[in-house]
Amino acid sequence: MTNDDILKALSNVQEPDLGKDLVTLNMVKDIAISGNDVSFTVVLTTPACPLKDLIMNACINAVKLLVNKEAIVKVNFTSNTSSNRKDAKTVLSGVKNIIAVVSGKGGVGKSTISSNLALALAQSGANVGLMDADIYGPSQHIMFGVRGDRPMMKETEGKGLIVPIEKFGIKMMSIGLLVDEKQAVVWRGPMVSSAIRQFVSDVDWGELDYLVIDMPPGTGDIHLTVVQTVPVTGVIVVTTPQTVALADAKKGIAMFGQAQLKVPIIGLVENMSYFTPPELPDNKYYLFGKNGGKNLAEEFDIPFLGQIPIVQTIREGGDMGVPIMVSDDELTKKAFLDFAANAIRGIAMRNANMEPTQILELVE
Repeated sequence: MTNDDILKALSNVQEPDLGKDLVTLNMVKDIAISGNDVSFTVVLTTPACPLKDLIMNACINAVKLLVNKEAIVKVNFTSNTSSNRKDAKTVLSGVKNIIAVVSGKGGVGKSTISSNLALALAQSGANVGLMDADIYGPSQHIMFGVRGDRPMMKETEGKGLIVPIEKFGIKMMSIGLLVDEKQAVVWRGPMVSSAIRQFVSDVDWGELDYLVIDMPPGTGDIHLTVVQTVPVTGVIVVTTPQTVALADAKKGIAMFGQAQLKVPIIGLVENMSYFTPPELPDNKYYLFGKNGGKNLAEEFDIPFLGQIPIVQTIREGGDMGVPIMVSDDELTKKAFLDFAANAIRGIAMRNANMEPTQILELVE
């Protein structure tokens, strides 16, 4: 067996999402051969890759079938999170992917989706940050159980930077950490835009594979500020199944599809999809309608990322500052892990197949 034999065999193994073989994608490193023992490393596009086992089995089968059926194959994995940033990197220079989580209306659970997506990514091995850009209705500081905490400051190259709060393995920043909870944030648009820019330039985010931005509901000022301030990799749209929510979700999809605001939509996730009583685990009750989000995704030809059920522990965890992804509720966690896996695949495909990520210059 030679290195060339192994590479030739692995050139028949396709990366399932990117549609090219591992050798063409330069994903195979460090081949070592000793007798019948073969080892090599596959460099994944994300540490959170949901297709790791599929790729490993395909590699082992290729070597055994095409090189040596007696081979003892060991596949190691490492990762280099894909990024398609082609901006000047004057902001968030250490962040590879910036994901905006949006909804057409409030009350669909966008913040719950954002926090648990961030946690699911982190639990899969990625470096993750969470920015709460919902200035008027911040909630991430509550969901992470850090009410009353105040972030520290540090000085870097003569500039004072805010150090984000670290909890459950991710970096988090929210306006709720900086203002008195009893006071309403009564700010005009320019002040809100200024706050968002500060969250970008005056917070020490460091090196991140993913920065998840929990956007405010609707389609307004803050959305425009974000895409003009940072290079957004893509958008995840949150909806619930009922007609009113779907009508508003359409506006969110349409907003990011406009010619002057072309930001890729990674996909749509349907929250509060169905209710399953703990005592009847096989029953699903579609309280708000059935498959509304799935049908909407098909209508707009965007990926459908999954369905999240209505579960009492999700609400309780958010209120108590212990999100469902750090709880013991394995069944509900699986719904978020499946959704996160689909989102990760969508981000990798976006980076491989679409235009480079840039900060948008909008004509006012």
